[in-house]
Amino acid sequence: MPTDLLQIIQGFEQIKASQRSAAIATVVKTSGSVYRRPGARMLVAAHQQMIGAISGGCLEADIWERAQPLLHQAVDPIVITYDTTASQDIIWGLGMGCNGMVQVLLESLHTESAISHLEFITQCWQQQQPGVIATIFQVTGAVNAQVSDRVLCKADQTVIHGIADQTLATRLLQDTERCLITGRSQVITYTLEQGTVEVFIDVIQPPVPLLVFGAGYDAIPVVQLAKQLGWQVTVIDHRPMYANDDRFPQANQIIVCHADEILTQLNLNPQTIAIVMTHHYLQDQALLKLLLPSPIRYLGILGSKSRTQQLLQDLYHHGLQYTESQLQRLYAPIGLDLGAETPDEIALAIVAEIQAVLNQRSGQPLREKSGAIHDENQPCPVLVL
Repeated sequence: MPTDLLQIIQGFEQIKASQRSAAIATVVKTSGSVYRRPGARMLVAAHQQMIGAISGGCLEADIWERAQPLLHQAVDPIVITYDTTASQDIIWGLGMGCNGMVQVLLESLHTESAISHLEFITQCWQQQQPGVIATIFQVTGAVNAQVSDRVLCKADQTVIHGIADQTLATRLLQDTERCLITGRSQVITYTLEQGTVEVFIDVIQPPVPLLVFGAGYDAIPVVQLAKQLGWQVTVIDHRPMYANDDRFPQANQIIVCHADEILTQLNLNPQTIAIVMTHHYLQDQALLKLLLPSPIRYLGILGSKSRTQQLLQDLYHHGLQYTESQLQRLYAPIGLDLGAETPDEIALAIVAEIQAVLNQRSGQPLREKSGAIHDENQPCPVLVL
């Protein structure tokens, strides 16, 4: 879950507690070159408070002005289109120069639909489970549907929807379940007998679960940087003098245990990211023996390539039969080639590599990438059905 989305749900809880008025702006569709993708949100509250961002700072002031009528009453939601490819970009005084189009759904938090979808995101975060929100943002013709009608689908198959048109509801449910499996958000246009409906299907991912094995000095900037990205960080070490709140105040959890106790302490699942930086050969060997056969998504080991090869050879001679697919999840030496020397630089290289792996990107300079930054293989593709 991105940091700004986490800030929004925390701000939402504060707004509910203080009973202040607010509105929520969501990017639902884009084309061309834009700063934020569909799913970017901004919370607009009374007393000139704005949490999150829907652009690089170009659209926020205009959204603030347009949100004022929605702050104090349950006004119908509106969709605002910013076409920065047109001359209106200069007329508006926005001067974005992004050469793209952005559509933003603006809703009052006096409406049940807006409130329920933020509560749903909060639940995904609290329960550490993915979910999908399908939001109608455009209706043409006589389709029995309204802007901001939604389908909410959890990983445990819990589904909530308020779609009156049964044909549309059936198709939406199928597509939300598919997006939940693929993990990819989409914008889909549905063609029905009565007209067309555009829907943004937004996959809500829980925070990245990062396990840091080793509580040495160089683990501190890794934890700090990961927390800045909103990741859920657990530090594990058998030494209580190192693994403690004073050294890692930002960690979500600190576990003091030996390698043979790890499986009883942790849930190693396909979403888990693990990095090993104990600086101790036998500790790394014991950890690698447990982590390599597990279903975790990424396993990084600090140290030279020859050191890791020796670890693997020793484990093989001790009877560990690892597969090619398991080795594909092993990143050693850990990190991108940034010429890192200091602990802070090494932390940047490590976290940058993990981010690239999570997004299935190469980590190459963007100037060497052919085509657009966000190509058709990246969320959010637009489908017409």
